[in-house]
Amino acid sequence: MRLFDLYKSEPFVFQAAPLQSLAKQLIAKYRNADPFPHIVIDDFMDTEAAERLLKVFPEKNSPVWLDWRNRDVVHQPKKLGIGHAKRLTDVSPWLQNMLDAFNSYPFLSFLEQLTGIGKLLPDPYFHGGGIHQILGGGKLDVHADFNELSELDLYRRINVLYYLNKNWKPEYQGNLELWDAGMTACQREIAPIFNRMVIFNTDKSSFHGHPAPMNTPEHVTRKSLALYYYTAKPAPDHRYDGITDWQNVDVEIKRHAP
Repeated sequence: MRLFDLYKSEPFVFQAAPLQSLAKQLIAKYRNADPFPHIVIDDFMDTEAAERLLKVFPEKNSPVWLDWRNRDVVHQPKKLGIGHAKRLTDVSPWLQNMLDAFNSYPFLSFLEQLTGIGKLLPDPYFHGGGIHQILGGGKLDVHADFNELSELDLYRRINVLYYLNKNWKPEYQGNLELWDAGMTACQREIAPIFNRMVIFNTDKSSFHGHPAPMNTPEHVTRKSLALYYYTAKPAPDHRYDGITDWQNVDVEIKRHAP
């Protein structure tokens, strides 16, 4: 299904109607998923658009990235991020436009219908999100995200991850793991393959990460777009704070649900 108009020149725009149709098809699967509401959508974008996005994605030595050695080297070593949209000034206009499209009405409306969470708001500043790239040997410990954005007085409700990794092999590690609320088992592993999108509810029990250090060749990195969505009011009966809840997981003995 072609979800958007791809013009011969910018801008890239999502089409609302096809996205609404897709949301209707996936509502039940999303909301009934274990261990928390989520969905995996393969081949989300037209191949031409995805290929172009990969082509302009910043190289690992680009100045757009913050120095991972000066950040959290315990829980997310060798993870490259931008921290804030102000660092996107010199990246490709195509990448900037694509990120804007994920914050536009058609995509927000799609998320609202899929998740049942209304009045969603994007974060145009991309606090902690936007684009990520994990270097060989890097990892992301299992965690529940910060879900209160004090800078904008907003409450985080949805995560969207879009992957750009071609020819990804199982031995590379780096699969996204979804854990149960009691942190007793990894309920699902999702390979970060090219043109795959993962959407999931974000709260203090939506534990996820890729805790095993990646085993990739020097030239292979784990590339993704990371978009976070908020509401102006908190969800009832949920705990909110600006703290990431890191979990200790022994990746050698972790138990997977049957």
